Amino acid sequence: MRRLGWSTLAPYAAPALPLAILGLPLNVYLPAFWAGPMALGLGSVGLVLTLVRLLDVVVDPAIGRLSDRWRTRIGRRRPPIVMAVPIGLAGGAALFFPPPGAGAVWLFAAYLALTLAWSLIALPWQAWGAELSTDYNERIRITSWRETGTLLGVVLSAVVPAAFGLSDPASSLHVLTLLCAVLSLPTLLALLTLVPEPQFAAPVEQPGLRESLRTALANRPFRRLLAAWAVNGIANGLPAVLFLLLCRFILVDPAASGPLLLAYFVAGIASVPLWTLVARRIGKHRAWCWAMLWTCAGFLPVLLLGPGDTWAFFAICIATGAGLGADLALPPAMQADVIDLDTLEHGEPRAGLFFAAWTMAQKAGNGLSAGLAFGLLDLAGFSAEGANGPPQLLSLAVLYCLVPVVLKLVAVTLVWNFPIDAAEQSRIRLALDARK
Repeated sequence: MRRLGWSTLAPYAAPALPLAILGLPLNVYLPAFWAGPMALGLGSVGLVLTLVRLLDVVVDPAIGRLSDRWRTRIGRRRPPIVMAVPIGLAGGAALFFPPPGAGAVWLFAAYLALTLAWSLIALPWQAWGAELSTDYNERIRITSWRETGTLLGVVLSAVVPAAFGLSDPASSLHVLTLLCAVLSLPTLLALLTLVPEPQFAAPVEQPGLRESLRTALANRPFRRLLAAWAVNGIANGLPAVLFLLLCRFILVDPAASGPLLLAYFVAGIASVPLWTLVARRIGKHRAWCWAMLWTCAGFLPVLLLGPGDTWAFFAICIATGAGLGADLALPPAMQADVIDLDTLEHGEPRAGLFFAAWTMAQKAGNGLSAGLAFGLLDLAGFSAEGANGPPQLLSLAVLYCLVPVVLKLVAVTLVWNFPIDAAEQSRIRLALDARK
């Protein structure tokens, strides 16, 4: 099959940059900002974030199904992305620039608007990428380009606050939000105008959303992959939401957070070509498993950290960051293969619906990470603003590294013998081609 050129891959991957710049404030700075300067408290912030993620259970499948079914002169995937722009700008302004005294209701409404815009962009965009190629290894290239763009955006979001000498969550949040808004429009425009969209005929029979979800979840490899993705998402989300607290209360070096994040994500970027090569040799699922096992080994030394151990944590960030490239690039490429199996069994390409469930699991993981982390820290008597004793600091360290290790081992167990490898995907594609 013909390899895609940079003239397609670059504009396709371009929106990953501003979306990633927004992702770091949402997952790292937002909880600390609303729990600290906005004085909502850890428990309240965790509850609100979790409630919004629960609503995505209803919203995301509807958006994914709409993206699959929409037939317009500009395609199926483009209209939701266009709709997302004004919603996202309004939600981001309300969420990151709230008025004094804004409370839990304001946080809920603003966060809901921004996550809606995120879904309107991310679901059609990811489905679009899954449809750009039918080749097992070419799909690794597509997701590698996209997730390298994601990592570059995250690196930029770590570098910019450090370059301006910003260490408090509020200032970092505001600068990164403005940068995201500036970069979003040109990158989305490049996607919409320069990337071809494969066309599919609408099926004669069009089952409803509930029936479509039921048949999608009947896909056993999909259920298995989705479960592993969700569990691994929680494992990655816990360190993300607790990172600033660890730098402040265990390392006692909050100013090091920017350089440490930079080291983590640069290691992630550098690792993408390596995991791509490994996946071509041993398969996507086995490469992902080895990456998760590597990350588990890198996390464990966090239990030994104390005040002043910044350089030791720097090494840990590089080690765990090296597994991040596989976490981002390989599972979505596996998802594209799962969609082929669904198309073979049901005769309808439903990438939007599948990526809706995919993104829903990711959001649920992020929301549950915040709710779980902050809720358990509250129970342990941890304070985000005051002094904490050894039991509270141990609770923070265990939630940061030991719980994620256990969750990643569960994900490895789910994925190790994943049934769709290169040979099986080739068989599925041959069957689909024969049907055409």
